[in-house]
Amino acid sequence: MVFAGKNISRHVRQHGGVSMIRSELVDVLAQENPGLSHREIDTIVTIFFDEITNQLADGGRVELRGFGAFSTRGREARQGRNPRSGASVAVPEKRVPHFKPGKALREAVDQSLPPEGTAATSQAPR
Repeated sequence: MVFAGKNISRHVRQHGGVSMIRSELVDVLAQENPGLSHREIDTIVTIFFDEITNQLADGGRVELRGFGAFSTRGREARQGRNPRSGASVAVPEKRVPHFKPGKALREAVDQSLPPEGTAATSQAPR
């Protein structure tokens, strides 16, 4: 799989392609950038995520061309239920993070799906 000019299929093969945690991201970036220390890359990743978080907390938006855009959306106050007691609970209005994937990311994900009619997409008989 290639995204933004980088071949990430090696990580997918090594880790099954199911998920990637932050430390694995730092490891992959360290392998791709041998001129930087592990600590420097960890600092860069921390700053990257902190800046996105700060911008969203200030009500802003972060757009990464080809990857996607982070923004926030408002949720109105509502009545919820306590799952244990079943009692009504007032849930206040709040802002929640929202991510809209970019075209390149959507296409990369779409290309990674197996073709129609393969075992991964067909259902087992009941």
